[in-house]
Amino acid sequence: MVIDTHQHFWHYTTDEFGWIPDDMATIRRDFLPADLAPLLAANHVDGVIAVQARQTKAETRWLLGLADQNAFIHGVVGWLDLRSPDISSQLDDYAGGALVGLRHVLQGEPDAFMEEADFNRGLVALADGNLVYDLLVVEKQLPAAIALVDRHPNLRFVVDHLGKPRIDIDELQPWQTHLRELAKRSNVWCKISGGITEAALDWTPARLRPYLDASLEGFGAGRLIFGSNWPVCEAAGGYGVWIEAVRSWAAALPQRERGAVFGGNAVEFYGSKGSNRR
Repeated sequence: MVIDTHQHFWHYTTDEFGWIPDDMATIRRDFLPADLAPLLAANHVDGVIAVQARQTKAETRWLLGLADQNAFIHGVVGWLDLRSPDISSQLDDYAGGALVGLRHVLQGEPDAFMEEADFNRGLVALADGNLVYDLLVVEKQLPAAIALVDRHPNLRFVVDHLGKPRIDIDELQPWQTHLRELAKRSNVWCKISGGITEAALDWTPARLRPYLDASLEGFGAGRLIFGSNWPVCEAAGGYGVWIEAVRSWAAALPQRERGAVFGGNAVEFYGSKGSNRR
């Protein structure tokens, strides 16, 4: 089974998606399950994890509705305000459904946000609910992310987009050192996602390889999971181009390890609809 653990759906508006730069103007439109389904079939992908793109409860409810309507959506990483005093009861409201975890866009916050008591209290509630946390940071935030993870040994984290290394300028350090340090924590996993969107538009598989190799050296095949970052990847080559680049890199791995990276690890980390909660 092949699982894509990182993709988004949205109804595009200029106000809510102002983060899309001019050089990615091709993705300034709606992207819905009907747009993704043919790509999954063409690339032999069996299911996906839908990840939040807006920090609203309304979007989380909408994504959960899409999961109810589309069997190939195996789970939802949504957004709720982890700083809310009633976050535990909010999480209880979603028990037994498709919600498998939460994400806050930490790359848009100062490092001090990760130290806030209310935010950390929310992460404790997330762990208590047997949910996971998608860690979206840029490479310069990795030291703060390590400190955050160390405060929550009972919460499972996954680093989105390899921790956003500076592939665009072929810079390995200090990203590599920090990622290896983060990988020493057994409750942290890493997504092989976002590679071509972090690289310059003239990316090549050879330019990606050092970053994929470093993630493998740190996390091993047992804690790496594949993600497409669709539809963002459509601005940098497309779904098929990215998954083939990762498959080509992974071809040297034993079949069992390839199966883990492309599906087995995703099932272990995220669980499945209705099985994620106590």
